[in-house]
Amino acid sequence: MLLELRVENLLLIRRTELRLGPGLQVITGETGAGKTVLAGALDLLLGGKPRAGTVRPGAEEAWVEGVFELPAGLFESPELADLRERVPEGAEEVVLGRRVSAGGRTSAFVQGRSATAADLRELGGRLVSFLGQHEHRRLTVAAAQLEVLDAFCGAAHLELRAAYVLAHERARDCRRELEELRGRAGARERDLDLLVFEIGEIEELGPTSEEHAALTAERDRLRHLEALRAAAGGAGEALAPDSGETAGATALLAQAEALAEGPGGVDPALDVLAARLRELRIEVDDVAAELRRYGAGLEGEPGRLEEVESRLELYDRLLRKHGGSVASVFGHLERCRAERERLAGAEEAAEELEAALAEATQREGSLAAELSAARRDAVPALEEKVLDELARLALEDASFSAELRPRGELGPQGAESVEFMLAANRGVPAAPLRETASGGELSRVMLALFGVASAGGPQTLVFDEVDAGVGGQTANAVGERLQALGADRQVLCITHLPQVAALAERHFRIEKHPEGDLARTEVALLQGDGVVEELCRMMGAEAGDAGARRHARKLLAAA
Repeated sequence: MLLELRVENLLLIRRTELRLGPGLQVITGETGAGKTVLAGALDLLLGGKPRAGTVRPGAEEAWVEGVFELPAGLFESPELADLRERVPEGAEEVVLGRRVSAGGRTSAFVQGRSATAADLRELGGRLVSFLGQHEHRRLTVAAAQLEVLDAFCGAAHLELRAAYVLAHERARDCRRELEELRGRAGARERDLDLLVFEIGEIEELGPTSEEHAALTAERDRLRHLEALRAAAGGAGEALAPDSGETAGATALLAQAEALAEGPGGVDPALDVLAARLRELRIEVDDVAAELRRYGAGLEGEPGRLEEVESRLELYDRLLRKHGGSVASVFGHLERCRAERERLAGAEEAAEELEAALAEATQREGSLAAELSAARRDAVPALEEKVLDELARLALEDASFSAELRPRGELGPQGAESVEFMLAANRGVPAAPLRETASGGELSRVMLALFGVASAGGPQTLVFDEVDAGVGGQTANAVGERLQALGADRQVLCITHLPQVAALAERHFRIEKHPEGDLARTEVALLQGDGVVEELCRMMGAEAGDAGARRHARKLLAAA
């Protein structure tokens, strides 16, 4: 049940708050005062799209908030699992909110935390049935008529229908996957050949990061053999010339060493320096010998450079194709192997999918047959109850029937569609609802259908001028039906009929006031004489009209 509705800066409403209760509650007001603004506020709260100009001119944003009594088991549905944790254990209320900026951006909230419009639609649909000003036109759609029939069949039938929907979706998904798999069959051999080639190319090379680094270094050395020999030989000759015609570094160091050791033992400091010279001469001798050995060992095996460069070309080719590093080449290799396994097992996968499709199709057909049987059994009772309701709504001469029509193939709703047939007057042949009923008749048919097929639905019903197009004694009948619906639930009705308004437990009046360049709309709860005066206005009389006031009090007394 909707306990409170708060609206700020929505069209003409600056700020208003409605405190609601059980039973029938009405909202009335002059045409153009903004009654449908409240309907729009509820639509936003239930995840609807904001219209252009939703935010009151001059305001930065509009805000709608609804406080609902929390029904038992509301969050047991898997679709609401993500929202379940927001409501603490033992909570009695749940709060939905919607914000619309002047730029058109919207935000949704559940229990004060950010949510999505889809969350509001999913949750709000379980809290409120919103029947807009033209919602009765939806009854002319075959899918909506089938929903009414299924709702009449009861909760167990709705569970059966939900199971069928899952089976239908499973069969559809299996069928699509199998078609995709078969569509790829023509390219499978080609893809397998390409994968085998790429895997073989990598495995034949057997690349490693260590080998790649070693080959790169060897190629650089082989490309510069002569330069390396010249460098080693020149350095060795400078240290210790072979000819002996010139003094090399080692000879000069030996001479320096001898001179420093001449007065040996006289001064310890000079002895230390002489020892360092000796170590340096020995090291230079050793380096000179190493340089000669290095130069002598710089021999290139014939054809080795070409062999190294050829192998590095294989490396470079793979690196260019597969990511630029040996690691990325191995990553590609693993992916190719996995894809090869998948393609190689495509035939087995097709067989598994065919088996799954057969199982899903069998379950889909079985559940569809159960749905069809339940619908056939329910049609006579639905027809009887709707005719009883229509008689109470001043359509006692009407005839009503529901015709089940087989579909060519199983669809999301089962094996058949339904067509509601109506003859509003005696002697007139029945015809589809979409072809025969006037707006007022459709409104009454909707009330009749809702009265017999809404058990177990949301506890809050919102009707936006569902009584449009009716008057006189028919208006009394519509009001009584709305009052009866409010006996065990909350019914909020935006109406222009005094016969309906007089039956309300609570009566709110929406009124527009001029305020500078921008009008302002206010909503007030009426009591006592305020209700009488509003009923007089709705009858087209002045508040002080004695006859109108007597009639208004008579309507209230009869309620």
